[in-house]
Amino acid sequence: MASNTPSNHDPAELGELERDILGIVWRLGKATAEQVREEVDRPLKDSTIRTVLRRLEEKGYLAHSVDNRTFIYRSAESPQKVAARAVQRIVDWFCEGSVEELLVGLVDSKVLSGAELERLTRRIAAAKKQEGGKA
Repeated sequence: MASNTPSNHDPAELGELERDILGIVWRLGKATAEQVREEVDRPLKDSTIRTVLRRLEEKGYLAHSVDNRTFIYRSAESPQKVAARAVQRIVDWFCEGSVEELLVGLVDSKVLSGAELERLTRRIAAAKKQEGGKA
């Protein structure tokens, strides 16, 4: 079952507990509220977990199916797509929309090495080549 909510929510607006729970569902692949409660690193009531799961679904991050009256949550969006939206927000805020400026800053700050940048260049070139083959 797909989420009915468009995936345009700003990931920067997720709270710490929402990020923790989303990470748990991503890691497990699918999870019930009970499984999530067992994985969370702090004591929370079942109702709190269910509320956060429902809100994550409303925001478009999760979807659920029902098995014998038990909600089973799964990701509606990959971590990579959520991360891409978060990075786009950073690019817009701090780099005037320039991904190039972000990448230069990552290399200058030694967050991204020259070797990693070269690997990314090869992956991008390969992806473009595949796109060209599909057209």
